[in-house]
Amino acid sequence: MARHLVTSALPYINGIKHLGNMVGSMLPADVYSRYLRQRGHDVLYICATDEHGTPAELAAKAAGMSVAEFCAQAHDDQEAVYDGFQLAFDYFGRSSSQQNVEITQHFARRLHEHGFIEERAISQVYSPVDGRFLPDRYVEGTCPHCGYDKARGDQCENCTRVLDPTDLLEPRSAISGSTELEVRETKHLFLLQSKLQHEVEAWVARHEADWPQLSSSIARKWLTEGLHDRAITRDLDWGVPVPADTWPELAAEGKVFYVWFDAPIEYIGATKEWADAAPDGEVRDWKSWWYEADETVRYTQFMAKDNVPFHTVMFPATQLGVREPWKKVDVVKGFNWLTYYGGKFSTSQKRGIFTDAALETLPADYWRYFLIANAPESDDSSFTWEHFAATVNKDLADTLGNFVNRVLSFSRKRFGDEAPAGNAAGEAETRLGEEIARLLAEYEEHMDTLQYRKAGATLRALWSAGNSYLEEKAPWLEIKTDPEGAALTLRTAMNLIHLYAIVSEPFIPASATAMRGAFTLTADTATWVAPEEAKALASVPAGTPFTVPPVLFAKITAEDLEFYRERFGGAGA
Repeated sequence: MARHLVTSALPYINGIKHLGNMVGSMLPADVYSRYLRQRGHDVLYICATDEHGTPAELAAKAAGMSVAEFCAQAHDDQEAVYDGFQLAFDYFGRSSSQQNVEITQHFARRLHEHGFIEERAISQVYSPVDGRFLPDRYVEGTCPHCGYDKARGDQCENCTRVLDPTDLLEPRSAISGSTELEVRETKHLFLLQSKLQHEVEAWVARHEADWPQLSSSIARKWLTEGLHDRAITRDLDWGVPVPADTWPELAAEGKVFYVWFDAPIEYIGATKEWADAAPDGEVRDWKSWWYEADETVRYTQFMAKDNVPFHTVMFPATQLGVREPWKKVDVVKGFNWLTYYGGKFSTSQKRGIFTDAALETLPADYWRYFLIANAPESDDSSFTWEHFAATVNKDLADTLGNFVNRVLSFSRKRFGDEAPAGNAAGEAETRLGEEIARLLAEYEEHMDTLQYRKAGATLRALWSAGNSYLEEKAPWLEIKTDPEGAALTLRTAMNLIHLYAIVSEPFIPASATAMRGAFTLTADTATWVAPEEAKALASVPAGTPFTVPPVLFAKITAEDLEFYRERFGGAGA
């Protein structure tokens, strides 16, 4: 049994996230964590809200709340949505926690001791109307690279290029909208990434073979362009304070660490939060997951491509610079964009389907299955209501849901409320067992290597194998001439349902629970089914009581589609 540390990119605190954010980080991390637990591994899945930086201040200002109050409420709101999606975090923390403050300040002190942080005077945008220096995201304007007119001073949302506020054309204050901006001198701390370039290159070279092409190509691009020294402090009222024992002057000025510096450290901070939140009598060793853990822990991160540079280059540089044996990531699973009818999902622009609205519209398993089976891995993928409805109707309602319902309903009607015995397994059942074993081994391979589209296709093939068997045996005809043969067919199909419940759980946990709960088995403790074991199709013995669960998946009708397009936008709306 291996120890697996899993993290997903921290969702910003400034509002409920959209489906693109969900499929690009938290959902695939949850699917992987569930799968690993089922296979018997020791898994710790950590996430948290990213609460510092200008998005929090701006969102709090818009809501008419203090930043602390806004973040506390927004954290609970986001957590409720993630609970609705059945994301099985071991802990969902907050980057504003005292644990993260202490660890971030520790990292900064260590970097300073080893000569990787220095204080520099820089020119920064100042707004006389607002009476303050403007951090990156408080400056908006036109991107000099792609012409996007709502680019922020730290990064262009459209082309993903990292920017400085002074790069923007026609800049304006995000607070007041004022264009009367000045450039004044102020002091900030800089992380000397240029001094760590060769170490980061060597580290990437040792690990990138285990990364998808998307992650390694982004890391290589940044390294080829060269690592630049970057400011890691900002003039904000909300953030991790610069420690006064090391930088008294900057601390007196109220400087805080920039969000991109402290947010990745929150993976460690949230793990300590998890340990500190242990119930009475339980001891959780947070440090064994992060310190001197290279040989004992396999660490996998999940994120969309705009976050990849921070996790393949910038945070590793920070970890290398502290000169302490903190665990660094083994696999960075990066994702492309999920688009909405070809346009980018956007939290700031309120474009696309947001996760709270998704749960209000349809059950979580509909979304979980569609998003993972169509994950934007090798390229961008597009959400359309037409594609979503076709996937739900064909894969979930017709292939899986209909199989479960017709097998159990027909068996109860003809043989009662217990699994029938029937004949011994024959040639058709042997062929089916071999096919199920082959597909299950393929499914394991795709899940182990984080190939979600392929895993979804193989899961669909597993479900289809049951329908093909049912069509071949046709128990509704078989029962007229060979009742014992029909009983065998139905019992075999029940074993498939139980198998489907187990192996589908990472994708559709609520539906898997309903399928498994249909059978009253005295010792139903299996967490996984090995391919060789699956050949026998014998987990539901004759005489097992069963019930017919409610319809697992309702079809999406043409009228539903019209309503969804009208509400959310889309073709024909």
